[in-house]
Amino acid sequence: MSEKINVTRSSMPSYEEYCECIKPLWESHWLTNMGQYHQHLEKKLQDYLGADYLSLTVNGHMALELAIQSMKFPYGSEVITTPFTFISTTHAIIRNGLVPVFCDIKEDDYTIDENKIEDLITEKTVAIVPVHVYGNPCNVEKISEIAHKYDLKVIYDASHAFGEKINGTSIADFGDVSTFSFHATKVYHTIEGGAVCCHSQKEYDRLYNLKNFGIRSEELVVSVGANAKMNEFSAAMGLCNLKHVDEEIEKRKKVVEYYRSLLEDTQGIRLNIYSKRVTPNYAYFPVLFDSKEIRDYIFEKLRSENIYARKYFYPITADQACFKNKFKLVDLAVARSCSERILILPLYADLEINQVKLIVACVKRCLNICMNDR
Repeated sequence: MSEKINVTRSSMPSYEEYCECIKPLWESHWLTNMGQYHQHLEKKLQDYLGADYLSLTVNGHMALELAIQSMKFPYGSEVITTPFTFISTTHAIIRNGLVPVFCDIKEDDYTIDENKIEDLITEKTVAIVPVHVYGNPCNVEKISEIAHKYDLKVIYDASHAFGEKINGTSIADFGDVSTFSFHATKVYHTIEGGAVCCHSQKEYDRLYNLKNFGIRSEELVVSVGANAKMNEFSAAMGLCNLKHVDEEIEKRKKVVEYYRSLLEDTQGIRLNIYSKRVTPNYAYFPVLFDSKEIRDYIFEKLRSENIYARKYFYPITADQACFKNKFKLVDLAVARSCSERILILPLYADLEINQVKLIVACVKRCLNICMNDR
């Protein structure tokens, strides 16, 4: 086929809606430094996510990095985390002078294996940084129990879980803080952006200082900070997209349901399982194949037909070149196996039914070839 199908496509308001929204910026010339759109979006998202406090940032990575920094952990402390995530999660830990201790994952939902966390806790452990993978929430109850037992902080990377709920409770309500990415590829985006949800005014103030050089007034700087503020154009995009995000999620749900109707009885694959206690956002459509060889073959065949799936996450962060095999011998068998067999198929609100049919037909055709070659 000639038309390119990417793994995702950014949702956008109408051109006219966005232009109308940003028109006042040409009158005010106030483009950054917590302008009216920044303030308005912060309040709107706080309400939407059911957060006690919410601080906007320039992107999701800085949201996580500053959330960790705000905890003021001693240099060299250990943080238990998952290797099955985007590299940003691991970098945010290391850039804070902390040591990532990788815990294996569960194959059924790809999240950190809470039953293996306690064995990794030492006198140097200060926190757990779990990730809600593909919108599958971690076992928040068990992680909270462990954290309370050992007096550890819990910092959730909720980049994939915008708008989700567990038994009616917002995903933003769990842990000491939860961080979100509003990158253009996410279910909800502000072009680039992120947020930290926390539970106290004190934590919100620390985050404010960290993202704004510690500046509290023209003549008062109370602490050392960075520049991680969201600009007004991004905030305006966020305000526009927030009006349509529920509709976008509903469209994604229909695409996912159609995928599942075509693939659910297919031999040689395992589809993502949505927990009945979770209100999902249908962020991704992961498919787990029987082997790396099959996954890689299908990946290349899809690409030859202009269909761009993604090996997400491959390799696991612990095996990236920047660590020079430092974690090579760490027991991460499940994470490594899933990483070698996972493929994210294209998914976005406006993905057409005929496009889904083409994608599925290619996957099934390749699977049949692989099965017959065995």
